Amino acid sequence: MRKKTVSNILLAFSLLITNTAIAQQKAYMIDGYHGGFWGHYPTNYTSFIVDQMKAHPDWKINIEIEPETWDMAKAKDEKGYNEFKALFADQHIASRRIEYVSPAYGQAYMYNVSGESVIRQFSYGIEAVKQHFPTAVFTTYSSEEPCYTSALPQILKSFGYKYAALKNPNTLWGGYVRAYGGELVNWIGPDGTALVTVPRYGIEALKPNSTWETIGHSNNQPFINAAFNAGIKNPVAMTLQDAGWKGGPLMGDGKGGYQPTEYRTWTDYVDNSSIKTPTESWKFSQEDVQTSLVWGSQILQRIARQVRVSENNLVMAEKLAAMARVYKNAPWPKAALDQGWTRLLLSQHHDCWIVPYNIGQGNTWADKVVTWTGITNKNTDSVVVASTAAMIGIGKSDVLHIKVFNTLSIKRSEMVTVDIPKGWGSYVKISDQNNHAISNQILKNRKIVFKAEAPALGYITYSVKPNAPVRPIAYKSVMPYGFARVSKIAHKYKVETDLYTVIIDPAKGGTIESLIARKLGNKEFVDKTDDRRFNELRGNFFKDGGFKSSADNAAEVTILEEGPVQIKLQVKGSISNNPFTQILTFTQGQKRIDVSLKIDWTGNQGIGNDYQQNKYDAISLRKAFYDDRDKLLTLFPLNLKGQKVYKNAPFDVTESKLQNTFFNSWDSIKNNVVLNWVDITDANNTYGMAMLTDHTTNYAHGTDYPLGLDVAYSGVGLWGRNYSLKYPTEMNYALVPHAGKWDKAGIWTESTQFNEPLKAVVTEGTPQVGEWSRSLVNVLGSGLEVSSVTVSGDDLLIRLFNAEGDNQPKKITLDGLATKAELVALNGDVIQKLAITKTTTATSVNVAMPRFGLRTVRFSGIKRL
Repeated sequence: MRKKTVSNILLAFSLLITNTAIAQQKAYMIDGYHGGFWGHYPTNYTSFIVDQMKAHPDWKINIEIEPETWDMAKAKDEKGYNEFKALFADQHIASRRIEYVSPAYGQAYMYNVSGESVIRQFSYGIEAVKQHFPTAVFTTYSSEEPCYTSALPQILKSFGYKYAALKNPNTLWGGYVRAYGGELVNWIGPDGTALVTVPRYGIEALKPNSTWETIGHSNNQPFINAAFNAGIKNPVAMTLQDAGWKGGPLMGDGKGGYQPTEYRTWTDYVDNSSIKTPTESWKFSQEDVQTSLVWGSQILQRIARQVRVSENNLVMAEKLAAMARVYKNAPWPKAALDQGWTRLLLSQHHDCWIVPYNIGQGNTWADKVVTWTGITNKNTDSVVVASTAAMIGIGKSDVLHIKVFNTLSIKRSEMVTVDIPKGWGSYVKISDQNNHAISNQILKNRKIVFKAEAPALGYITYSVKPNAPVRPIAYKSVMPYGFARVSKIAHKYKVETDLYTVIIDPAKGGTIESLIARKLGNKEFVDKTDDRRFNELRGNFFKDGGFKSSADNAAEVTILEEGPVQIKLQVKGSISNNPFTQILTFTQGQKRIDVSLKIDWTGNQGIGNDYQQNKYDAISLRKAFYDDRDKLLTLFPLNLKGQKVYKNAPFDVTESKLQNTFFNSWDSIKNNVVLNWVDITDANNTYGMAMLTDHTTNYAHGTDYPLGLDVAYSGVGLWGRNYSLKYPTEMNYALVPHAGKWDKAGIWTESTQFNEPLKAVVTEGTPQVGEWSRSLVNVLGSGLEVSSVTVSGDDLLIRLFNAEGDNQPKKITLDGLATKAELVALNGDVIQKLAITKTTTATSVNVAMPRFGLRTVRFSGIKRL
């Protein structure tokens, strides 16, 4: 009895010592603000922040404020703006009280836009912030929303960042990063770049009775003690308050939370209050960004398509303007491109994607995207017209010409289409520079299609003779591969090109019964044993009796085009009494099978899971729009055993580790996003099928579920909003059967070709000698993509991305004589001077980078030839 009493006393004493030791340990708080002019930033809010900083001299803040906000603050709250600017001026790590943790111009989610857009979010944002706060430094990246993507380490480091934080504890409506690790980790990007990072700790659980917080949103006792008990010596909590909140310092002068807790800026915390050196490395996958939006909803679908169009237009316009600058000394259209980029970056704002219905009627985020992308597209159209006009030649001749421009870094042999001017007649002769005739096909919509052989990042010219007495090609003759043709066999349609034999069954909604790749050993890609049909539309119409399929009804199939180079079929069918039209295009010599889809809704259908469709509960973990199995999907059952899934992300490709993409609860979100493409292969990567999309959306797949593309969801979304069907649904996608893994099959390249098609321009100008064909930038070998080409002063900047190549040096040749070449970081710092090799007309350098690596080459002193 006495021994037990002594033991109890010793235990109590031990616990007292332990608790006293924990109580003496410090914790830290990351406070501050996010938002801005376009989101939520009251006119005089800058003065409010200044007053709070004066009242609380120990308070330090981290800000993620839209850069355009400061234009408004300067104009409408000048006193507060000037005082804030004075407080901001001190940017010494230990003494500064304000740190700009995310200057992203449009506060984009990052994972849902192009890699080039991610870079421009920072480049334009940093430039705008420095116009107001010249001393600003950017050392630690952090965001209150899940604004993360796997390629950020190398991008951030190239902009001069040292650290990052992967927490967004107070705004998790749209998702969160996977909980992992302790106090600090090395965040390893896909190229191998390591960035010291504060993760969402492995113990930082999602908060009970919430669908928007983790337990780390404040310095509460349970969170801090759990961190201590897990061996985290210097735990840090975080919330970047919505700009507009009027509470001041979030800890409320220490009431109700763990003490002692001190405010820190992120960089001050890592440099002076953390363990400094990470204890582990995290090879971060895009699937560690666990996100969910109302995918399939028409409003989000339209936003995603509008953004994608503008992204593609901008990078193409820049490349064409660079060609015009080098070849014709045309002025660089900086103002038009800058405005185009900043409006696009705003249309990528996370609020556009998660609360598209918010703000007033006619002025919603979705309305703003229409305006912003409209400005971008108008500007890029003007740049393209001016740039191509500068390069079409001079004078006139009896022979017209078609100049075909290629904005990719590879030589391309592809079909191009141009409008037929009046008077061209029924036959047209197209010839190359050596007067060799090029097979062509005149389409019913008064366009002409022919195969162009375009050099890398350059152009080629063809001569045109309208009304030329060219003998029509007997393309229906029996030949094994040479011509595209279509025939009708037993009420089914058989399409044959040099690459494919495809059977389409009108009785089953115009679905594809068979897809055989002729040059891949006659491989059949359709799984005929599956209950689902290939290219079938299927979804749960919960107001109309449940699951419906396009294969339930017969469709009308019409041959729109039938010629030697292209077959185009129209499928008109219906699903749950809603008519749809599909256009399937098969092009001779083209791996990609193009599909366009339009659904004309007869009313606002209910499509998806029927959970809480009449009563939305924000706290309930389950959400109807999470479950993709009930959404309207286009399905592709594939004859591939032991399927693997690969999907691209900004400057990355992920091999999925998911057993399936399905979830219906906020605490089990999975990353099922398709940015540009998703690729399904068999277990040995022998054969595969890639699906390309014209917008960011999500995909469906499982061990017992075929690949599916999200087409429509109509029902309740976040905050009880009714995500309805107001317009016809329109989208484009493509299928690419192939052999080998995605990189060996060149799927990334196929996607860039899908996004940046060849551009053909009809002109009367006669090319000068040496200008029939030119290639501004040529990359020897395969695997490197030219992500962008821009002009700064007299310098030409070429950004390279290693999508599919190895890490061996690649020869980059510029069509012009440069005096100097350098590798430069994204912030402009010189990384390395490059040795240059010259001929009489060209300058070459060698550049090496790892898979998924980025490099920017700056050529200076270019002599135009």
